[in-house]
Amino acid sequence: MLPKELLKKIRRIELRTSHLVKTAMAGRYHSAFKGQGMEFEEVREYLPGDDVRAIDWNVTARQGKPFIKRFREERELTVVLLVDLSRSHQFGSAHQLKRELAAEVCATLAFSAIRNNDKIGMISFTEHVEQYVPPGKGTRHVLRLIRDLLYFEPEGKATDLATAFEYLNRVARRRCVAFVVSDFQAGGYERSMSAARRRHDLIPITITDRRELELPDMGLIKLLDSETGETVLADTSCKRLRRRYAAHAAATMEERSLVFKRHSMDSIDVRTGESFAGPLTRFFKTRKTRL
Repeated sequence: MLPKELLKKIRRIELRTSHLVKTAMAGRYHSAFKGQGMEFEEVREYLPGDDVRAIDWNVTARQGKPFIKRFREERELTVVLLVDLSRSHQFGSAHQLKRELAAEVCATLAFSAIRNNDKIGMISFTEHVEQYVPPGKGTRHVLRLIRDLLYFEPEGKATDLATAFEYLNRVARRRCVAFVVSDFQAGGYERSMSAARRRHDLIPITITDRRELELPDMGLIKLLDSETGETVLADTSCKRLRRRYAAHAAATMEERSLVFKRHSMDSIDVRTGESFAGPLTRFFKTRKTRL
């Protein structure tokens, strides 16, 4: 049985994100993604204004008057969430852990998917794949995903994005929409990401905390690498140190953005303690203009 506090947290996320889906996200998700193809629906008589390229010449010849073929979009998509559960996601300085933010973003995407009759699945990973939830539908299925995002205890500590991309290619036989939710602090994943990008619609969602971008002046503090356990002492009163820290963070973000652009991927950046509705809405608007 789940702890009461966790059940309350799941309920809060459900209420908040489902409301967001019905308001700010309403219609945006559907218009941002194409279906898997076109399915034949019927043949009907040609009407003025119809596209002449749709004329069915065989039926037209038999009937002695023009008929056209009609098709409808195969709307149902498969959406897969690739979620980083490494130790670095247990960090947060704005009253919210990165893992909690990841759960809210994923819940919003999942509720948007089932609202559009799409299937939603999940691959959670650290330095190896921790869990695979096959794509499914329905509110109970989404609540299970949220529960696992908050409650599941991974065995690993570090991050291996390449392993997650390779696993996606093995389990997703058909093309899917794959949201990759991570802080992307690990390297060595570009080749595997490129292979996954060729088969799937890959969308990186980068989760960042403000203290990963800049250090406050707090005097002498101990910094812990949560994935390796390594600690260092840092004198944050040193302006030069703070400038170097911020410059390194900015360079890392720029390099990551260049990697995504190099592979023609639309990316989303969200931060703990800030609303993610804006970045998601802008992403959907951008996608819609390209279709």
